[in-house]
Amino acid sequence: MHSSIRNLLLLVLLLGGSAALAEPASEASVRRLLEVTQARALLQQVQQQAQGMMQGLAQQSLRGKSPTPAQEAAITRMTARMVALIQEQLSWERQEPMYMRLYTQTFSEDEVAGMLAFYETPAGRATIEKMPLVLRQISQESQRSMAEMGAQLKAIQRDFVAEMQAASGKP
Repeated sequence: MHSSIRNLLLLVLLLGGSAALAEPASEASVRRLLEVTQARALLQQVQQQAQGMMQGLAQQSLRGKSPTPAQEAAITRMTARMVALIQEQLSWERQEPMYMRLYTQTFSEDEVAGMLAFYETPAGRATIEKMPLVLRQISQESQRSMAEMGAQLKAIQRDFVAEMQAASGKP
């Protein structure tokens, strides 16, 4: 009995210890991975999408009405301030230290080497090039799905309110 517990503990220590012995990813390998995966360009695309969303929200706030010159100027100022904030917060200079920290904390040197080996193949390069399109399409389809679900949730809520009123005996 004691030897089986001892062997089990030894096995747990060996298995757990092997993960702890994995060499953390180096800054150089992570930097190379971020270059190969075009992380900076992806971040710039996120900036552009966020800017477009801000401009779209500004236009939606008008609810189809034409703004007065003063309103147009206010919209322009607000949009410019929002775009400047987005560019500052999502700049590569501001985000790169976070990427470096998270990648080096999360991945071992062997894992980063494996990712680099994949991303430097034709299939890996195709993944890098096509993934933004796939993610954009997923986002668009998810938004449509969420809109449909929102309408269904409202219908369920209306039914619930009616049922609760009926259950309380009030019209």
